[in-house]
Amino acid sequence: MVGIIQPIKILPEDLPNDVESLKAILLEQALLLGKKDSLLDEKEILLDEKDTLLGKKDLQLAQWQSKYQLILEQWRLAQQKQFGKSSEVSPGQGELFDEAAVEAEENNADAEPEMQTVSYTRGKPKRKPLPKDLPRETVVLDIDESDKVCSCCQGALHRIGENRSEKLEFIPAQLKIIETVRPKYACRECEKTGTQNTIKQAAMPPSIIPKGIATPSLLSQVITGKFQYSLPLYRQEALFKQYGIELNRRTMSDWMKKCADALHPLYDRLHKKLLEQPVIQADETTLNVIKEARSKCYMWVYCTGKEAPGKHNLIANIVLYDYQPTRSGQCAVDFLQGFKGYLNVDGYQAYESTQATLAGCWSHARRKFIEAEKGMPKGKSGKATIAISYIKKLYAIETLAQQAENPEEAFKIRQEKAPEILANYKAWLEKSAQQVPPKSLLLTRRINNSNIISK
Repeated sequence: MVGIIQPIKILPEDLPNDVESLKAILLEQALLLGKKDSLLDEKEILLDEKDTLLGKKDLQLAQWQSKYQLILEQWRLAQQKQFGKSSEVSPGQGELFDEAAVEAEENNADAEPEMQTVSYTRGKPKRKPLPKDLPRETVVLDIDESDKVCSCCQGALHRIGENRSEKLEFIPAQLKIIETVRPKYACRECEKTGTQNTIKQAAMPPSIIPKGIATPSLLSQVITGKFQYSLPLYRQEALFKQYGIELNRRTMSDWMKKCADALHPLYDRLHKKLLEQPVIQADETTLNVIKEARSKCYMWVYCTGKEAPGKHNLIANIVLYDYQPTRSGQCAVDFLQGFKGYLNVDGYQAYESTQATLAGCWSHARRKFIEAEKGMPKGKSGKATIAISYIKKLYAIETLAQQAENPEEAFKIRQEKAPEILANYKAWLEKSAQQVPPKSLLLTRRINNSNIISK
């Protein structure tokens, strides 16, 4: 520890009378004061260094706390993904609830919760009726004729009613062999005279695999099992063995290639029709491939329209897949071929290479905040909950628009109600960005949503 040098105290009567002695005393006092000032300066420097070190430690501690909070949020999210519900639908999906109440709840998160008793009425489960168009087999279970006599007076019993019940029976798939017989015809007179004898025979019907044993129904079954129900060919090979049919998976794989070649003109036609639509949705996902230079390739999907027909569905329903070995933006550029309509995508930057007008995906935007909300402590709400409430309002507007009589009325509802909510949401995102730690699940989700709104 640095000590402080005190100047020597001299009384007036102790001062010498000669000038030289006084000069020596003054010089000594000046040196002592100089040393004192030097020591004070050193002490201030040490204090400044100490404050700097404390500031660095506080900053480092804040960074560690932020990293710890991020790891904790990621751990909660991983737990939720592995053991929790995968559905993203939350209560009040179609409601316009007030986010101010959520903010108040966030501010009072540490307050003692109030206990509340909730009672509700649960509806009794009701079995859905079986389809009326299915074939029906009626089985009548009647008593013997000898039992249709009253046990008291021996009078004849008459029918007063009946009870009906339905059960669904499954009939396993059946295989049958279609044997095509083509008779040959020749001229006997030409045979006798030795002239040229022309043999006539009916032509074979067109077939995708001319010399194969597969009919269109069998090919469609294999294709549907593999691509619609994710049933690999080796499992289908085992299923056919149960029917006594030895159908090698390599053979079925060759069938898939020939079917793909046969359906390619239809794919090209749908591709052309897809690019004529005003709006296209696009996304890409990883695909593990065994015999490829890259073990992880990508399946790009482009679709338009809706699965089910409706009064607002004016766009054809088309879904096309494009297999590519990479996730490069050039893949989307090559497929879209200069498409200049609206392209509804997530925040992946590769789509910015296209000539389309990008439109953000609210499903992806909401998913990010749902992940951030799942990373929060159980039973608590925060900024992620507020963000989800804004998106719920937009979903509620869309639900209201879907109930409109025509597309023009639906468009009017969206234009009247959505812009204000979007403006408030964007302002809230920009304000909240200053209040969120730099390393957190919530900040990355906010950036993603800001990009979507700006698009």
